[in-house]
This record gives sequence, C-alpha cells and structure tokens, in this order.
Amino acid sequence: MKILALILLAFVLTLVISYLLKKTQRMVVSEQKWPFYVKRPMGAAEQVLYFRLIKALPGHIVLAQVSASRILSVMPNYHFQHWHKRLHNLSYDFVVCDKNFSVIAAIELDDSSPAHPHQQQAAVTKNKICNDAELRLIRWHVKLLPDEFAIQAAFSEPRITNNLPPKHVHDQHVDQLLSRES
Repeated sequence: MKILALILLAFVLTLVISYLLKKTQRMVVSEQKWPFYVKRPMGAAEQVLYFRLIKALPGHIVLAQVSASRILSVMPNYHFQHWHKRLHNLSYDFVVCDKNFSVIAAIELDDSSPAHPHQQQAAVTKNKICNDAELRLIRWHVKLLPDEFAIQAAFSEPRITNNLPPKHVHDQHVDQLLSRES
C-alpha cells in the first residue's frame, strides 16, 4: 500500500513541477521582444496592378495574396489530405471575384529574375491545378503590366470558370446563408 501511495505522490509532484515549468517558460517568452516588424503586403508592381485592376473592373472584387486553399478544394471521393497538400504554400498574387465572391480568375505576376527550382515547380503546379480545376489563370510580367484596357480585354474573353462544387457536395454554410435571406 505504501508503494502505491509513493507512486501516486511522485506522479502528482511530477505534474505540479511540469505545470510550474511550463508556466515559467510562457512568462519568459512573453517578456522577450520578438523579432517581428510590419511590412507592406505588396511590392511596387503589385500595388500598381492592384489599382489598375480596381479601376478596370469596377463591378468586381479584387483580393490580394490569396492562399490557393482559400479558393480551391478537393472533389469528394478523392483522398483529401493527399490532394490538399499540393495546395500547401501556394498562393496567387490576385484573385478576381464577382460581387457574389465567385472566383473569376487568378492572376500571377512573373518577374525576370532567375527562378529557383522551387519557384519553377510552384508555377508548374499552379498551372496544372488551375487547368484541372477550370480556373482561369492569367500571368502578366512585372515589367509589362497591362493598362486598364488590356485588363478589360483579358476579362472579356468568354472563358467561364467552374465555381460550382460537384452536385454531391453539400455545403451547410451556404444553406445557412440562404435560409437567412428567406
């Protein structure tokens, strides 16, 4: 009986000491200055293109620096984790939506700097993903930014993006939004 009591006491002491150490570590971390600073979310070329997009497409919503996983998903009956990981760390410079937030196109700005193999592979992956998802991907060079007329022309092309999930996908969030409107 004494052995069981000693084991229980040792276990409780271990928990208490562990808790106190974690609490102390949290306090030390929170007191130190972390090495973060605020920076601009867009470079100069991206800012220029953003304002041109806004002016050229007044009936649209332009989003910047959008994670691919925010606008793309995996069809049912496919291994979600296997396919979703291909979207990991991929983003689009801009995503253009209509007023209902249906995605019309993704836009990428390419530069002339020698691309790292990682960047080259990301571009190939984005092209494949967009093509298979039937998402229009527009690529413009940083040093050849389109003017408003070229932007309007690019969006007047009759390519329609598939914004609807497969019929067997049920989105409860959409149902909730629609029921509130009724």
